Amino acid sequence: MNRDNEIVVCFCEDITKAEILEAIDEGYTEPKEIKLHLRAGMGECQGRGCKIQIMQLICQRTGKCPEDILPLTVRPPINPTPIGVLANIAKQEEPKR
Repeated sequence: MNRDNEIVVCFCEDITKAEILEAIDEGYTEPKEIKLHLRAGMGECQGRGCKIQIMQLICQRTGKCPEDILPLTVRPPINPTPIGVLANIAKQEEPKR
C-alpha cells in the first residue's frame, strides 16, 4: 500500500485516505454517502476537520467539480457543548430543600 494512503483523514473516527478512496471506488461519491458508509464526519468535530479533504478526494478520484458535490450538512450544535456545562445548568435548576 502507498504510504500516502495511510494518512488519517478523519481523526475522530480514525478513517484513512485509503478507506475513503476504496469507498469512492465502490460508488460512494458524495460526502453524505461516505459519512453513512464509513462514519467519516460523525465524530466529535462533526466533519469540521475532514469534510474538505473528503470533498477533495472525491474530486480527484471522480473528476467532479467541487460545485457538483453536495457538502456535508452541519447539525446543531455547531460548537459542541461540554457535558460539564450541562451538568452545571442542571445543578442550578435543582430546587433547594
